[in-house]
Amino acid sequence: MALTAEDVDRFEASRHRLEAIAYRLLGSAGEAEDAVQDTFLRWQAADIDRIEVPEAWLTKVLTNLCLNQLASARSRRETYVGQWLPEPLLAGDPMLGPADTAEQRESVSYAVLTLMERLSENERAVYVLREAFDYPHREIAGILDVTEAASQQLYHRAKKHVADGKVRTEVDEAAARRIVEEFLAAATSGQAEPLVRLLTADAISIGDGGGKVPARATAFEGALAVARFFRGLFKPAEAKRAAVGGTPGVYAWTANGDPAVVVVINGQVIGVVCLEVTAEGIAAFRNQVNPDKLARATERFAASDHGQPLFEAF
Repeated sequence: MALTAEDVDRFEASRHRLEAIAYRLLGSAGEAEDAVQDTFLRWQAADIDRIEVPEAWLTKVLTNLCLNQLASARSRRETYVGQWLPEPLLAGDPMLGPADTAEQRESVSYAVLTLMERLSENERAVYVLREAFDYPHREIAGILDVTEAASQQLYHRAKKHVADGKVRTEVDEAAARRIVEEFLAAATSGQAEPLVRLLTADAISIGDGGGKVPARATAFEGALAVARFFRGLFKPAEAKRAAVGGTPGVYAWTANGDPAVVVVINGQVIGVVCLEVTAEGIAAFRNQVNPDKLARATERFAASDHGQPLFEAF
């Protein structure tokens, strides 16, 4: 059946919410957009007059498409080159979804998206729908075709798996900028000690180059190892400029609600470093340099009033 203009409008009214759900489930903006488009195709083919609650129907279809995608993604990631990290989203991206509560902000943080890789497909779906969108377990049970009690059990297991013993510190944009500026000042000081003082003793640094950009296959672990890595990374060298095709500009930003360093060359984002901040210091750096996962960040950067870089690297 052909869709009416009203039918299309009803779907479009749900698009941002559907994209935000799909992004949290898949960790990829491109895959999230594809899942939402597939949901639209099923909406187009459905007998819409028989759908009592369109929002619930769309959420169920989208969630199950994402669960199927997650199952195949796990096998693909077994052959992924190096570490796998989610695609970062810069501040203001509508795909970040609701951010009114601490739970909603936490559910899209880069650290939690990474930790959600520990979850089963159903655990991840329950966690996202409950934490980020406040769906009651009765509705989640209907979406996943499980009992309400099973939904509650999945949620409790997911919460336990996601918890990693560290309490993330929420910061506003002004505080995030100060944290990034302090980190960059220490990282470019030429000495490891100023940076070590900003880190937790068990700090880590993980990079995702996807086999397309050099990135260490294993994480740097411990404050001193992490500090030495960043000291070397920001040390000027002609070879580095040649490798990336010029002199990158370095910006303070937020990505997925966390302080972030955004590295740009000729208008293209070539790296996003997401900082996980705790009361004890910076506990983790998750560095996305895979160009396949930075296209949306580049679009957002271009559309933003990004001002001048803090400095030019290398």
